[in-house]
Amino acid sequence: MFGKVMGATVVGIEGILIQVEADISNGLPSFDMVGYLGAEVKEARERVRTALRNSGFSIPPSRITVNLSPANLRKQGNGFDLPIAVALLRAAGYLKEEETDGILFAGELSLDGSLKGIHGVLSLSSCAKENGLKKVMVPRENANEAAIIHGIDSYGVSSLKDMVERLKKKDMEEPVQIDGEELLKKRTDDSLDFSEMSGQEMVKRAAEVAAAGFHNLLYIGPPGSGKTMAAKRIPTILPALTLKESVELSKVYSIAGLLPEGEALIVKRPFRNPHHTMSAVALVGGGRIPKPGEISLAGKGVLFLDELPEFQRETLEILRQPLEERQVVISRVHGTYTYPADFQLVCAMNPCKCGYYPDRSKCRCTPAEIHRYLSRISKPLLDRIDICVETPRIEYRDLEEKRRGESSANIRIRVEQAMEIQKKRYEKESFLFNSQLKGAKIDEYCQLEKEGKKLMKQAFVRLELSARSYEKILKVARTIADLEGETQILSCHLAEAISYRDVDLKYWGGNV
Repeated sequence: MFGKVMGATVVGIEGILIQVEADISNGLPSFDMVGYLGAEVKEARERVRTALRNSGFSIPPSRITVNLSPANLRKQGNGFDLPIAVALLRAAGYLKEEETDGILFAGELSLDGSLKGIHGVLSLSSCAKENGLKKVMVPRENANEAAIIHGIDSYGVSSLKDMVERLKKKDMEEPVQIDGEELLKKRTDDSLDFSEMSGQEMVKRAAEVAAAGFHNLLYIGPPGSGKTMAAKRIPTILPALTLKESVELSKVYSIAGLLPEGEALIVKRPFRNPHHTMSAVALVGGGRIPKPGEISLAGKGVLFLDELPEFQRETLEILRQPLEERQVVISRVHGTYTYPADFQLVCAMNPCKCGYYPDRSKCRCTPAEIHRYLSRISKPLLDRIDICVETPRIEYRDLEEKRRGESSANIRIRVEQAMEIQKKRYEKESFLFNSQLKGAKIDEYCQLEKEGKKLMKQAFVRLELSARSYEKILKVARTIADLEGETQILSCHLAEAISYRDVDLKYWGGNV
């Protein structure tokens, strides 16, 4: 007796279709599972056997063989319990081929036959659609998540008995219906707003430019100058997530097990603020069973690294490749996993250990101590940060007057307009933002007028810029021009962009 159904596994953030086969034949009683299985999949044997018995299904004491194909792909995760059980029910005659055909099964079984929710259902549902399947049958708590993928009928079941009864019905109850666009409309407004920041116009302007071109940003200044306050408000000036972006981001959160309970989508741009004691694996992803790290969880949003020099240098250096490639590739003996890294990096740091340099009336650090502190940030990492701006100490008059600054909503309008300009400009390209320009594309889209070339040459010599810094200035200038609605990069745009690199000379240019 033979039964075959479809399951799936997740590799990186994408689902891979897995054929689950079960054979019950004469011979000494045994239960063997093959197909390059992870430890948690091997354990499914006892869960499935006990769950079937406690659900009232009698499997004859025969030679049982379960195969998960293809055999060259490692299967891991707890979602194979249900497809293995269904394949055995097919082989034992409890279910017919036409009752399970065209359905992807995924779920973890309890010993009493009830189903528990699993991670990565959004990727599995997407995989089912891509492979021509029409239905997915998952634990009830995952049904909304699976229903987000348009064109797939999602059915949530609570137990093995419930599943068999529904499969045998000629007319199953209506699948779960979820409108992703409606979910996005219901997102709540953020309580944070740039209007709450008194003064610090340069700090807010840098945040606006960074958001408009999705540039990486570094704030450097004394404690209490508003670095963290500004960083937390950057997501409020970014455009709302589109449904496509939301689905891509939700896949990452689903795989990591961080999708909020009862929620089918991440509807707001993330703001991730990991502590400086975090490990390299927690930042970029990986582990024995690879999972996405903070840089993937910050996708489409902001990764904020506060107290930047306090992070382990080895951890920070790992950021260099993801910042360029916009993805993380993790290699293991049994496979390679690719996670997205499409995030905006925002960092904050003090200029010295006590935090008050170059104010010598307060700073008590020696030149050697200042140099040692600043050198924790490598030049190659600094070169990958497009905008570097000082956050000066807040003046008393700014606090006393309590003038409300420009609201996040007003700033967001300009950011959205600049992004729309970029979208039209790069509609035939493989990228969306000025920050993603590379090589020949910089020469094509960031051309300077005669005065601009002269200014750029002077800055290159005076600031001792690297080739990468030169390119960063051009890309930031292009964004500033877009914010002003200008097709040509003018000298004023270039001058502002250069000012965002001038801090390099002050703190890392040998003046300490």
